[in-house]
Amino acid sequence: MISFKHKHTNKNMEYKNLKIALGLAFVCSTMQLTAQTVNREDSQNLLKAKQGNVVLMKEFFTVKPADIKYNKVVLPGPQFIISDDPEYIRIPEAIALQEAVQPGAVRLYVYNVNGVKEPVKIDRKITAVIKNTGKQKMHIRMVKYSSQKPSTNYFQIGKQGLADYFASKGSEQIRVVAPGEAIAIDDQLERNVVKYDELTHGFYDFVIDQPGEISVIQTDLKTSGPVALKRIKTIIPTGHKNAGRGLFGVSNYKVTAVDVLDTKNGVAEIVVADGIKDPWVLGVEGTSGKQSTLAGNYGVMYNMELKWKSTDGKGLALVTWNSRSADNQWCNGMAATMVVSKGKFNEGIIQLPSDRLVTKAAPEAILVQVFPPAKNGEEQTIKLTYSPPGASCLPTPLVFIPVDMDTLK
Repeated sequence: MISFKHKHTNKNMEYKNLKIALGLAFVCSTMQLTAQTVNREDSQNLLKAKQGNVVLMKEFFTVKPADIKYNKVVLPGPQFIISDDPEYIRIPEAIALQEAVQPGAVRLYVYNVNGVKEPVKIDRKITAVIKNTGKQKMHIRMVKYSSQKPSTNYFQIGKQGLADYFASKGSEQIRVVAPGEAIAIDDQLERNVVKYDELTHGFYDFVIDQPGEISVIQTDLKTSGPVALKRIKTIIPTGHKNAGRGLFGVSNYKVTAVDVLDTKNGVAEIVVADGIKDPWVLGVEGTSGKQSTLAGNYGVMYNMELKWKSTDGKGLALVTWNSRSADNQWCNGMAATMVVSKGKFNEGIIQLPSDRLVTKAAPEAILVQVFPPAKNGEEQTIKLTYSPPGASCLPTPLVFIPVDMDTLK
């Protein structure tokens, strides 16, 4: 997203990162014979911080945390479509994605930019439409949705988009589409003016009762998406870049830690959406009929659950950070949004960071939550809802840090 080079490594970069990881593992192997801990200053900074704030942890990033092993199960979910190839639509009027869907639940993730600059930069409309390809009337209802105003501030759109999606209650309105006809999926996209280099961004979970065809279209401001669909003959070929495009069979995962986390064992991290431990989801691109890769698993929802206990009386601070900051100029910032269960702070949606647009690089970390220990030391459960944040480089590790809750006394 933004572009492949902004978001994902090529094979050489993957090899480079693998060598770095192996090197770190070798260097740290003897260091991790004892549990990794944080010093008093870093612990104090975590406990003083407000939820979502950036915290400086000067000594923390010298050792790689232990990996949290997890099981991953595909949950029932909607047919998932993403439009991010091409990300920049250079043709003034064209179809950037076209996919057939079956009756049932559908998730559409639109991530496209007005890239028209020849012969001059012009304002465009980027919209999404659904055509009823069935023989009876189609009924469509929005279950969850998120739609942001077009902007060049991709980081803000990425984290606000997830926040709005998590908070969405959907709509009870049922729209009807006659056989052979098409309607706009989001009327707001029809009204938006997308200037050059601005991103159109939206999440849409909806249900339909007839087969359909979804198209993401760039056209002029005066033409509606359904009208443009009838006259456009150009479907831009996939370039197999960016996050990709197509219809994917996985939209939701259940991730469960294999072992119970114990604060006495030190710092540990869980990493998803890295393309290695957690491979990219595969699908099919409808225009070419070829296999498509969802590089980054953007738009996939991870429902995470971890059991933990404290046998040494410590609490558990959850942080995240920009692990890819050193890769290239496109990875110099990270912004995300999650849903986190109750701890020191209330359960709910939290934008990361909440005190600024992005976190940049180590020694910066973002405080997600602090989980106090149970008085009797019994097991507790941490629940998280995570989705790879658009416009940010991946992965964004989730790091659990034992902290002495009495440090500030």
